[in-house]
Parts: sequence; C-alpha cells; structure tokens
Amino acid sequence: MAIRLVIGIALVALGLLHVVTGTLAIAAYVVGAVAILTGVIRYCPAWSIFGINTSSPAHK
Repeated sequence: MAIRLVIGIALVALGLLHVVTGTLAIAAYVVGAVAILTGVIRYCPAWSIFGINTSSPAHK
C-alpha cells in the first residue's frame, strides 16, 4: 500500500512540477491517480483478474 502511494504521489508531482510534459505528463497523472486510489482503498482490480491475493490471511 505505501509503495503505491509513494509512486502515485511521485508521478503526479512529476507532472505538476513540469518535469514531464505533453502526453507523458498526462500518462503520469493517470497512472499516478490510479496508484494513489488503489493505495488508499487497498484493493487493485488487476490483481483479482490474475487471481493474485497479496493480503495476509485473517487471524482466527
């Protein structure tokens, strides 16, 4: 979760600070926003498509 948030924030910052411009900036915004969203809600739909579960098992 934390890695996704850091990467998302970094990508959005690259666009906002004009480190990347044009189409690359738009891609950075989109990928960054998706990374932030999936980090905040702690769920990534792409993982479920591939049948991957990264959550630890619940303790009983």
